[in-house]
Amino acid sequence: MRSLFLAAAALIALGGSTSAHAAADAVPTPKRGLFLTVSGAENTWIRGVLLHCTPEPSGPHPQAAKACEAIVQAGGDFDALPDDPHACTKEFDPVTATVTGSYEGRAIDWRKTYPNACAMDADTGYVFRF
Repeated sequence: MRSLFLAAAALIALGGSTSAHAAADAVPTPKRGLFLTVSGAENTWIRGVLLHCTPEPSGPHPQAAKACEAIVQAGGDFDALPDDPHACTKEFDPVTATVTGSYEGRAIDWRKTYPNACAMDADTGYVFRF
């Protein structure tokens, strides 16, 4: 009788762990989103924000919907972001914009240095306006 009880207990434990693994496998992996940063020359200052575009624009980016719309328009290619042309001074005060994370299942690791913040804003529109 004792061996029957032990066998039943082992089967219950095995069944419980199998369903726990199945439940863990069924949980979708969260999307990383995009971490955007802007930094000054030689990293004298830096600011960053997290942006999620799916299932809907979210995160602390102050203009998430417009930024995501621009990223969608560019097909996730940060070199192809829609411009917002406007006059800028010729001041040389470099800023570097970076993006890391994932967009539509693709890993993104992008970096570009601009001569100043105005030039970056004109080239990237809403994406780095935070």
